Amino acid sequence: MNAANSGAADDSAATDRMALTVGPVLYHWSRASLLKFYAQVADSPADTVVLGESVCARRRELRLVDWLALGRELAAAGKEIVLAAQALIESEADLRLLERQAEQQEFAVEAGDASALQILAGRVPLVLGPHLNIYSREALREHADLGATRWVAPVELPLDAVARVNSPQDPVHTPDGLPMVTEVWAFGRMPLAFSARCFTARHHHLTKDDCEYRCLADPDGLLVLSTEGESFLVLNGPQTQSAGVQSLLGNAKALRDAGVTRVRLSPCARGFMAVLNDFEAVMNNGECASDRAFGWTEFGVPGPLCNGYAFRQPGMAWSQT
Repeated sequence: MNAANSGAADDSAATDRMALTVGPVLYHWSRASLLKFYAQVADSPADTVVLGESVCARRRELRLVDWLALGRELAAAGKEIVLAAQALIESEADLRLLERQAEQQEFAVEAGDASALQILAGRVPLVLGPHLNIYSREALREHADLGATRWVAPVELPLDAVARVNSPQDPVHTPDGLPMVTEVWAFGRMPLAFSARCFTARHHHLTKDDCEYRCLADPDGLLVLSTEGESFLVLNGPQTQSAGVQSLLGNAKALRDAGVTRVRLSPCARGFMAVLNDFEAVMNNGECASDRAFGWTEFGVPGPLCNGYAFRQPGMAWSQT
């Protein structure tokens, strides 16, 4: 096992640095777009990169062998690598892919669903993804017993609840005696639900098995408007996302108070490097967050911004406090 990329050790907890995790690309991007994006990530301040297709098994621009090769390149650039498991396991082929992820011995794997835990536990360093239903300290302890070392809190969990689940003063510990690391979704459209049905295909009057890969035309998902013409949801194949883009850029103190030592930034098609650099500047270099996020629109970053879930407000709400 390559300890530098295993996910078993996390030195961010021993420093004041807020580690930056680039989450998996949730949309269907072309192979060329993916490779260009990760070439930029290699030269970015990102600490960790989560690689792989987590939304739809029909998206095969890169296969596991390609993701592993890309992971090695990014690891050589100093990045910690985690492989993303699918969030919805539906077929024997999905199970075989998960088994292959469990067999490789280079990188940690992020469980996308509880169905993956039995295959992954005890075989690879385990990260608990944001789709797992972990809402209590007792549940986190049970998952820690499976060998998990890092927990990505569900997107709708308020920061004060995150602190109660994994208290910074009394954290849950792994079987090795290490404190469980807490990561929070700090940027990006929030995943709300998954379905066996492909909503993008249905929108185009196609079946899921004959979808013509129409989601390639929607590099940031397909925006759905309410009857009043307001942004409501985003369709991303079998995944439903928020139309609002969560941003906790201005909430560094609240994150640290909750025991968060890592923030997850979910990629978007345009302007993501500006987002990543701004998080580094604010979280780790002490620069002011005021008005930074509002400049993202110039780079094509989608909006509107929201952070309501983090503070026990409706998810679409926005507060600069």
